[in-house]
Amino acid sequence: MVTPSLSCGLFRQIEPIVVLEQVGSALFDTALQMVVKERCANMTEESQQKAITDFYMIYNLIIKLCPIIPALALAALSDRGWRRAPIVGPLSGYLLSRLTLLLVLIFDLPLRVMFAAAVIYGLSGGFSAYWPGVMTLASLGSKAADRSKVMMRVELLYGLAGLVGSLVSGHLFLLYSSSLGNGTILLSVSTLLHLLCLIFSVVLLKVKQRSSVDSEESYHLLSHASRNAHLISTSSRINVLSVVLLFVAAFLYDFAVGGAIEILGSFVLKSPLSWNATQVGYGNAAGFLIFLTSFIGVIVFRKCVGDETMILIGMLSFALGIYVMSFATTTSVFYIARSLNLFALIPMPTIRSVVSQLVPMSYCGMALTLLEMTLKVAGVAYIPTFTKIYQSSLNWLPGLVFLISSIITVLAMIPISIVGYISAQNKQYVRIQGD
Repeated sequence: MVTPSLSCGLFRQIEPIVVLEQVGSALFDTALQMVVKERCANMTEESQQKAITDFYMIYNLIIKLCPIIPALALAALSDRGWRRAPIVGPLSGYLLSRLTLLLVLIFDLPLRVMFAAAVIYGLSGGFSAYWPGVMTLASLGSKAADRSKVMMRVELLYGLAGLVGSLVSGHLFLLYSSSLGNGTILLSVSTLLHLLCLIFSVVLLKVKQRSSVDSEESYHLLSHASRNAHLISTSSRINVLSVVLLFVAAFLYDFAVGGAIEILGSFVLKSPLSWNATQVGYGNAAGFLIFLTSFIGVIVFRKCVGDETMILIGMLSFALGIYVMSFATTTSVFYIARSLNLFALIPMPTIRSVVSQLVPMSYCGMALTLLEMTLKVAGVAYIPTFTKIYQSSLNWLPGLVFLISSIITVLAMIPISIVGYISAQNKQYVRIQGD
């Protein structure tokens, strides 16, 4: 039997907030996808695809651009001791954006109102502030040697929550009240979950503080004792070249993955797949299932290979799966392609983990936020690029964007290979100095 104190203690951690937020977001994503499709229902298929992709292009560009300055400001507050700021601020924006879509549905407002919701979401810091804030709290609560495992565990909870939310989202979308129609119950549940997250983050969330001495000592021990050490000399020195290469790899990989996923939501709505709300939910769930398989992959691979090799395995997994997606003309081929993406989510949390090991803990929040900003720049680039390529190739090879994504992923493996070489050289140098 769970005691009240234990239950209260559980809700003082970051994990319950991550779970509730992601379930709510999974519900919202399916709702938005279906609302956009229904608003474009009276068009030809080609016009519908153009309208859907144009909407998502503008909507996602706003989401990528607006959070840049707010996220940096929240990261600065976080590193000054206000660790909950990057959590509370974005959750407020999440809540308002979910509520806006609910109002659009209830009052039959124009779909472009969601652009204003995206602005509100962005000015709150959005995912650019929220996820580095989550990862910073996870880092503060873990030892340096276990950081990649802890971060991947948070990613696992995020994925499992998304899996559950996606599986039920299509069914909830079909439920409706007699006067308000499809999607209102789904969005009401999503809005309620985000309200709970905000309350938990303000009232219950506890931040584990570490003294600067403890942080620097753990950083020093990492540089000399961890089997994944990436430092050449003292604990205050940052390996700039490795950090830059990691940022480049993250940019390329996010460009490839983000561009492909950006189009995938529209791709499954057109013939020959022509998915309905339930199928959309199941398809989204297949994407979140990759969080589980990637977590298992980290547990298995970290026993026998280093971080750089794990990143390469994950990138190769995505490259193969998205290549097969280029030729998906049936739902079964879609799921075969997704099954090849088993380890596709290993690279990003592992890159974050390695970056966090290369900088002092006092700069961890800013470093992870700058990495997130790099991914935002990638998003600003891939959203219009992949959208226009997809629209141009829609009638002769709609899977062209997936082929391009596969090629870019292979290119992203090059800087990771260089980082692996540098890491091996550093380990050999430390070993020689120790002797």
